[in-house]
Amino acid sequence: MTAQLLDGNAFLDAARAELVERVAALAQRGITPGLGTILVGDDPASASYVRMKHENSAEVGIASYHRRLPADATQADVHAAIAELNDDPQVDAFLVQLPLPAGLDEEAALRAVDPDKDVDGLHPVNLGRLVMGVAGAPRPCTPAGIQGLLVHFGVPIEGRHVVIVGRGLTIGRPLAALLSLKEPNANAAVTVVHTGVADLGAYTREAEILIVAAGRAGLVTPDMVAPGAVVVSAGVTFEGRRLVPDVEESVAEVASWITPRLGGVGPTTRAMLLRNTVAAAERTAERGAA
Repeated sequence: MTAQLLDGNAFLDAARAELVERVAALAQRGITPGLGTILVGDDPASASYVRMKHENSAEVGIASYHRRLPADATQADVHAAIAELNDDPQVDAFLVQLPLPAGLDEEAALRAVDPDKDVDGLHPVNLGRLVMGVAGAPRPCTPAGIQGLLVHFGVPIEGRHVVIVGRGLTIGRPLAALLSLKEPNANAAVTVVHTGVADLGAYTREAEILIVAAGRAGLVTPDMVAPGAVVVSAGVTFEGRRLVPDVEESVAEVASWITPRLGGVGPTTRAMLLRNTVAAAERTAERGAA
């Protein structure tokens, strides 16, 4: 068995085609969606992620607004930039690129973002809306992107056993909430485990859909995966300049579907970022028309 690839770039292409039409409809009403970013410091990976987000935005007609702060920026500097984008009517949604330099309070920065402009869906208000299943609120981009990727390739989720390795705020915890909601393309039986359990493989082998987001290179090996399982590697580690996923590439010989080492979850995250931005602009337009 050789797994079929869950190609994140194919999902991103489909999302872009959909969003071009939605942006064109907004343009007919004189509205251009605006995405803002705040980058603190000079981390190369973070700078690359921000650049790709703005490149993708331009491809669908979303305007970009970027604030770059030096590595020695204070918490007050970060909050001032957040306040500026909160108040800017041209910015429909924005994010603070994480991680922030050491010494800065990431949670305080996330809480300072206007929940209605929270493109990452990580504000406590939006995480609460997710748990409650509130429709129309921004949902975390990577979890929603993973869900969208599975749906795009026709992988059924409802009623299946999903095992998530990792309990982080950006992926594991919100993904578990998302996939367990009683709604279409969710309604799964979800188990969340982590690297602290005694026998991780005992859990992962039970998964029909295995999603690994622990940030530990090569954590999951072929013997830890049930034959025919769907495997999504959402955690990555940099070894030098090489990006290494949490799931060994040889798992492709056991799984039915698997994300590639490059072009898996990353593009889906950016696709959902664009969707959240356009949805925010549409909500603003509806409020203005009311």
